[in-house]
Amino acid sequence: MRYDYTMKKISLLLICCVTSYTFAQIGGTYAFPFLNLTYNARAAGLGNQFITAKDNDINIGISNPSLLNKEMHKMISINQAFLAGGINYGQLAYGKAIKKGVLGLSMRYINYGEFKRTTITGEEIGTFNPFECVVGASYGKQLNPRISVGGTMNFIYSQLEAYSSFGLSLDLAGTYVSKDGNLLVTAMVKNAGVQLNGYDGQARKPLPIDFQLGASYKLAHAPFRFSILTHHLNKWDLTYTDPNAKPTIDPLTGETVPVASSSFIEKLANHFIFQAEILMSKNLHVRAGFDYHRRQELKLEQLPGLAGFTFGIGFKFKKIKIDYGLSVFSRAGYNNMLSLSSCISDWKK
Repeated sequence: MRYDYTMKKISLLLICCVTSYTFAQIGGTYAFPFLNLTYNARAAGLGNQFITAKDNDINIGISNPSLLNKEMHKMISINQAFLAGGINYGQLAYGKAIKKGVLGLSMRYINYGEFKRTTITGEEIGTFNPFECVVGASYGKQLNPRISVGGTMNFIYSQLEAYSSFGLSLDLAGTYVSKDGNLLVTAMVKNAGVQLNGYDGQARKPLPIDFQLGASYKLAHAPFRFSILTHHLNKWDLTYTDPNAKPTIDPLTGETVPVASSSFIEKLANHFIFQAEILMSKNLHVRAGFDYHRRQELKLEQLPGLAGFTFGIGFKFKKIKIDYGLSVFSRAGYNNMLSLSSCISDWKK
């Protein structure tokens, strides 16, 4: 007697498609799509991907290792997403300054909750809890006052009932900061790696590699920082075309109407995420972001609402920093994320 794994696989795939940043036309062709989840609240409030601020936020240093700096020494952060159905995921991060650079350690995890195990006839014979995680070690170094570089090595593990898979990935980044510190430009390659073994002996699949280029500018005499991120520069066309779509006949003219195709502007816009922060004080930041591609992929045609928009806020107290991010997928769902960060040294007498 065999277990009916099919429904489990479909459910897990749907979870990943809703909560991660994958593309409809290539869904299922990449291994470990959870690598593209948003694992900290600050990024969640800024379009779900944020890699263009150099401060003491260890979470941004983990996202972009070239931003690791001495201010992150002994910084620790706990990040948690709140989803329905018993699903939870998050990140633990820690930074430490060493002799010639800064080391960042992280663990990202996803617990999909409890699933029922059944036979092929639907008979319940137990439960199981799928789990996936990424353990990473990052290193960043300042080459000169303007340029810094960094890299992250990730060990990837996925356990979906009786199926398991391992993988390795590498993130590489470089950042330039202007003399006045207001302009920051960064380039990054994410998820370059390999799936070491497929699930249940299946063929290995490529990882969701992503080439990114981002820039931010802090106005010199106003509390605003504007950022823009271009993602997946290694793949031009991110639009979805229904493979089952066929030309139609206009009932009035009788002419054949071809299947609609995306314009150059549409394809270009799919690569951009727009971000803005209001730095109201050292202790209060307000954030917003807009991801055009996410909006096009997840919006409801008749009621698009705020699909693709994100909002966030950050509070800094004497010893702890709290960040909250809200990501709107569509009218059908959204994601809340909370981050708690602190410097261990601040708690010592």
